[in-house]
Amino acid sequence: MRRPPVDPTLPGPRLGRVGLVLAQILVVALFATLGARLWYLQIPMADHYRDLAVANHHQRLVVPATRGQILDATGRPMVANRTELVVSADYHELMGMDDGGEQVLSDLSGVLDVPVEELRQRMRLCGPEVERPCWPGSPYQPVTLAEDIEPAIALQIMESSDDFPGITAQAHAVREYPNGARAGQILGYLQPVTQEELEAREELRTQFTGIDQVGRDGLEAVYDSQLRGTAGVRTLGVNNHGEVMDVISDRPPEAGMHIITHLDMGVQEIVEDALAEGMRAARPRYRADSGAAIVMDVRNGGIIAMASLPTYDPAIWQGGIDQETFDELLSAEAGEPLLSRAVQGQYPPGSTFKVSSLSAAVENGYSLRSTYACPGSVNIAGQNYENYAGGGHGTIDLHRAIVVSCNTIFYNFGYQLWLKDGGLEPEGEPKEAMAEMARGYGFGAPTGIDLPYETSGRIPDREWKRTFWEETRENNCRRGEEGYPEIAKTNPSHAAYLKLLAYEQCVEGFQWRAGEAVNFSIGQGDVLVSPLQLVRAYAAIANGGTVYEPRVARALVSADGRVVEEIEPVVAGKVPVKDETLRYLQDALEEVTKTGTGGGAFGDFPQDRVSVAGKTGSADAQNRQVSSWFVSYAPADDPRFAVVVFVSQGGTGGATSAPIARKIYEGIYGFGDFEEPALPGGEPRADLPVVRPDGSIDPLDR
Repeated sequence: MRRPPVDPTLPGPRLGRVGLVLAQILVVALFATLGARLWYLQIPMADHYRDLAVANHHQRLVVPATRGQILDATGRPMVANRTELVVSADYHELMGMDDGGEQVLSDLSGVLDVPVEELRQRMRLCGPEVERPCWPGSPYQPVTLAEDIEPAIALQIMESSDDFPGITAQAHAVREYPNGARAGQILGYLQPVTQEELEAREELRTQFTGIDQVGRDGLEAVYDSQLRGTAGVRTLGVNNHGEVMDVISDRPPEAGMHIITHLDMGVQEIVEDALAEGMRAARPRYRADSGAAIVMDVRNGGIIAMASLPTYDPAIWQGGIDQETFDELLSAEAGEPLLSRAVQGQYPPGSTFKVSSLSAAVENGYSLRSTYACPGSVNIAGQNYENYAGGGHGTIDLHRAIVVSCNTIFYNFGYQLWLKDGGLEPEGEPKEAMAEMARGYGFGAPTGIDLPYETSGRIPDREWKRTFWEETRENNCRRGEEGYPEIAKTNPSHAAYLKLLAYEQCVEGFQWRAGEAVNFSIGQGDVLVSPLQLVRAYAAIANGGTVYEPRVARALVSADGRVVEEIEPVVAGKVPVKDETLRYLQDALEEVTKTGTGGGAFGDFPQDRVSVAGKTGSADAQNRQVSSWFVSYAPADDPRFAVVVFVSQGGTGGATSAPIARKIYEGIYGFGDFEEPALPGGEPRADLPVVRPDGSIDPLDR
């Protein structure tokens, strides 16, 4: 039966054609979207997906670079490298085990013959509440469990990897200190990279090998990037089973640079031994609890030797440090051996500071050609001030005032310059002549030495006094009202004195008083300097007024012997005094070791061969014995070396520190008990030692 013809004008057929058109449009749109997506994936995103594809078949290994050595001026290694076998653990893998890795550590304990408790302690991450030993590095690094193990043990662990999941045994390069504790605080030490350092330092992230260490102190910290070198990258082709098929690319590591220093280990040994011997000699009478000594090249600021006692051997940090040793490094009872007294210590300089005070007085109106009264004591602003031991020297010139170290002349200088500024109530801007001259000599600010954590010392003045008063006023006012009940129980008179003092400081502690200006003039009161600042100031007097930034490092040399950089001397400033004043000081300082306060120590020293110029100092501090200073330079007629010696609570400068300095000069020049000079010709090494292309070192002759 035939169907009747369909009328195309009816709604049904029209809807069918519309649907067909829509379907066609949809198909075209889908193909267009697909085409656009394919274009996006193949063109703009091609590099991204190519990298992902490569990553699926390639493995990138970062190969650590050999760290550069630290050498003395003759080429003798002070910090070198050696290789040892180390057992490490993957922190996250062990912590992810059901028992927290206990069974693995227990099995490992038997193989290593190390108590399992020690392994557990080393697995802990260090923190404020965690005692040593613990892991100071990032938890994403292999945690060192044992070091310097026997090859047979390492082989046993490697061959039984299924029995020790998360444990590896491999060779590591570690630092070696051939001279033990010699110059330990200058050299510094290494510690594993922390997570915070990884996040803060891009160069560590991009070259992170998992076993990296960074410098934590000394030259190791300051020159960490130069010593570190550049890690290599090896790209391996692997199959889907992780098996290595070939080496796609191999960029070898670039070894770190060697640092050649101004230090001479022969002189360093002499300085450390002389300081230790002098401190022992002082102890029957004085505590002599710590000390520092420095030898500086006055012509460029190079540090030839620098000692600080007590000291420590940087090797103690390797492989982790136990809590007892760590506490001892920081403890006052042990003398805080981690602290470098030479760079970080700050002490009243005593009479060694008089070179600055004399300069200030002369530059502000007092004559080098005049004479001045040096009585045994003077009364200033109602208070009595005495010479050392109360002795007077009559009327003398300033040359003699330096030679015999007359305090009373300098007391008057300090007081008169204070009055010139207006005393308690200065009008306008005070000159602060004494403080400004001290800053001109480099006191009151870091020297810029290439060592970390340097102190700035303190040069007090009116502005400092007001700032200090504002910082301490609240406590002083509280004590001025409440007093010191904890002291009053046992010493009521002292508690009453402290309460009165606190009240005075609360009310008028912002005032720069006459007594403070007087004490300032002889390096007492609130004046604080470091031994490094003091030796630099005297080096400036010796060389005609140039203040250098001290430097330990002298040159950077590549592993194949190319001199990458010679570190040039940096002039920090000029002492703001006339040449005539400097010559006057030079003459006076030379006389100190002949007829002055240093004469006892240098009485039979061969000054006809090498004349020594210097100044003694004996500094007082509350509740402490007198501390000993001697700062000097030689030869006086053609200066090359400046030497400072400081002994905390060691007695007078002439009795304790000057003899130590003499021993140092004897060692440098080959006098006395020394058969040969430590520095032939009495000169620092002029040439650099040669690093051969194969990395070996051709040291200079002694």
